[in-house]
Amino acid sequence: MTNRFYLFAFAMGALMAGCGRPETKTPAAPTAPKKPELMAPFRFHKLIEVSPGQSYDVLSWGRGAEEAGAFMILHSDSSAIKYTTTTGDLDGAIIDVYNSDMDVDGNPEILIQAKSKDTANYTSIYAFEFNDNNSKANKLDFPKLTSSQRKGYRGNDNFYIRDGKLMREFPIFNGTGKEVKPSGAKRQLEYGLRGNEFTVKQLSKDSTDVSNKASNNQPAKADEKKSSDKQSTSSSKSSKKKHKRHRE
Repeated sequence: MTNRFYLFAFAMGALMAGCGRPETKTPAAPTAPKKPELMAPFRFHKLIEVSPGQSYDVLSWGRGAEEAGAFMILHSDSSAIKYTTTTGDLDGAIIDVYNSDMDVDGNPEILIQAKSKDTANYTSIYAFEFNDNNSKANKLDFPKLTSSQRKGYRGNDNFYIRDGKLMREFPIFNGTGKEVKPSGAKRQLEYGLRGNEFTVKQLSKDSTDVSNKASNNQPAKADEKKSSDKQSTSSSKSSKKKHKRHRE
């Protein structure tokens, strides 16, 4: 009887000791917050905060074909409790949205980059400058590429903001049609703003002109080689004649 009592007391003590210990749980791996999915008919959304209380929500929307649609710029001025909307037609799909103050006048510019499936346009920029306490939108005409800037252009544009300016880079291709090949060089353009009009400056030398100059120089070198060969042959002939006269 005594042994049974001791065994029972030992079992109860072990059970109570096990219950008193805190359970060790392995910490769960942190999961990245999921990006909220857009509900149809919306396709793109990006929030740009210019300053505290000044934010711009840029969205694209439309049902049916994705090659066409519309965009909206929703400006929220939470300090003054003002809310305005700017809309427009959209050709292609929005790739990205940029914010800058290229003319350094305190009025932000919102630049929407869209890519079209039309092989003649490639990239479109929809630009707006907001003034009067960032509530009134002024549409800006983005310049098209000139004939010299477009030489060798086949799309694949890369836009970014550097030192308050809009930068544009794209690869240069040589040839036409099926024989077109990448040259390995890039053309870089810098866009600024002056008097509500864009300024464009090419920062890199036109690689197609460089390749043409190199090709034009090659025949000249060949001609120089031919002329030098002719001079050597003529000099050798004249030396032979002199030797014959000396023998006589």
